[in-house]
Amino acid sequence: MKYYLVAGEASGDLHGANLMKALKAEDGEAVFRYFGGNKMQAEGGQLVKHYADMAFMGFTEVLLNLRTIYKNLSACKKDLLDWQPDVLILIDFPGFNLKIAEFAKANGIKVCYYISPKVWAWNQKRVLKIKKVVDHMFCILPFEVSFYKTWGMEVDYVGNPLLDEKAQFKPDFNFRAQNDLGDSKIIALLPGSRKQEIERLLPVMLSITAHYPDYQFAIAAAPTFSEAYYQAFIGDKKVKLLFGNTYNLLYNAHAAVVASGTATLETALFKVPQVVVYKGGAVSIAIARMLVKIKFISLVNLIVNKKIVTELIQESCTTEQVSKEVGIIVGGEGRAALLKGYNELLALMGNPGASDKTAKLIINYLKR
Repeated sequence: MKYYLVAGEASGDLHGANLMKALKAEDGEAVFRYFGGNKMQAEGGQLVKHYADMAFMGFTEVLLNLRTIYKNLSACKKDLLDWQPDVLILIDFPGFNLKIAEFAKANGIKVCYYISPKVWAWNQKRVLKIKKVVDHMFCILPFEVSFYKTWGMEVDYVGNPLLDEKAQFKPDFNFRAQNDLGDSKIIALLPGSRKQEIERLLPVMLSITAHYPDYQFAIAAAPTFSEAYYQAFIGDKKVKLLFGNTYNLLYNAHAAVVASGTATLETALFKVPQVVVYKGGAVSIAIARMLVKIKFISLVNLIVNKKIVTELIQESCTTEQVSKEVGIIVGGEGRAALLKGYNELLALMGNPGASDKTAKLIINYLKR
C-alpha cells in the first residue's frame, strides 16, 4: 500500500520513522512519501519537504511566516493529489495537519492521525472538526481517551512511542571517553530543535554554568544546525556540544535543563531530574495565557496531573531561577522527591509497542 506521512518537527520525524519501520514489518509492499526529516528518510521512500523548512513556533512567528506556510500547504495538497496514497498519516503538528486532513477528506483520501493535537489544552471545540475530517485517531497520552469520549469520539490509545525508542536504545559505554567528558557529573542542556527556542533558551541555560564549576555541561544539539551556530552561543565556556547523541547524554546525565516539549518526557524516561524551561515571543505568550486552559506545560506534569518537575516560563526563566532549581535537583530531598514522581509517571505510561500497535490498527482499518 501507499502511505503518505506528514511530520513537521523533530519529534514527529522520530515517531514517523518508527511507524514507517512498523508498517514495513506488517506490509511487505509498503511505499512511502512524506514531509519529515532525516530519521524518516533513513527508512526509505521519498522525502518531499524537510521539517526544518516548516517548524515555526508561537503566534507571532507563524504570522511572520504565513507566506512560507501557505506555500508548503499548497505543495503538500498538490503532491497528495498527484500521488493518490491509500492513506494519509498525520503526525501531531496540528496547525498544518488539520488543514491537510480537511483537504484529503474532501478528496476521498483516508485520514489517520497519529499523536493527537493538543485540543484538550485550548479551543476544545476543534474536536468537532477532527470528527469530520479524521477517520481514525491514535492517542499516546492516557488521559486523551476519556477527553475525546466526552465529545462523542472513539479513539485508539496505543501507548507512547517514546517508550519504543527508549526500549531500542543500547548505551555506548565508551561515550564519556569518546567525547572527552571526564569523570565529573554531567548536567545536560536540551534547548530544543527550533531556531526560535534555541535562541531564547540556550543563553539562559549557558549562563548557569558559572554557578556549577564542578559539573560538566553538555548540549544536545539539533542536527539541523551547524557546530558554528552553537559555538556562537557557547563562546569560551567549557561546554561540550553533542550531535546525534541525546539518549547517550541522558543515560550519563546527573541532571538536565530541558526546553518544554517531547524532550521533557524523554528525560523522565531516563530518570534524569530536570528543570523545564520555556520562553516565547511576548505577543505569543500573552495570547497563549488568554487561551490555554491547562495547569502545566510539561508532558511529565500533564500526564501525572500534578507537579513533578519545576516549570520556569517566560519571566521566571532567568539565570537566578534556573540555577536555584538545578541546585534543588542535583542532590538531597528535592532530587529524591522528583525521582519518586517519575515512578508514578512510568506506571501510568505502560509498556512499549506504540508503533507496532498503530501500524497494525492502520492496516486493519484499511483492509476493512
